[in-house]
Amino acid sequence: MADTTLDAKGLNCPLPILRAKKALKSMEAGQTLAIEATDPGSAKDFESFCNQTGNELVSSSEENNIYHFEIRKT
Repeated sequence: MADTTLDAKGLNCPLPILRAKKALKSMEAGQTLAIEATDPGSAKDFESFCNQTGNELVSSSEENNIYHFEIRKT
């Protein structure tokens, strides 16, 4: 289970990424952030975000047009 959860449903790029970045800033290394988003571009956005920041994209999935991500802060 994630340490923190972020509801980014209804938000369009770049807001889900910006909110995730803010949430991760207050977290400690090793903690995980679960994100739910509805923006179809968020899958590529979070993959790129993790590649650029060095955080780990633990999981990425989609169910009923809701995208689920889990990021581990490094």
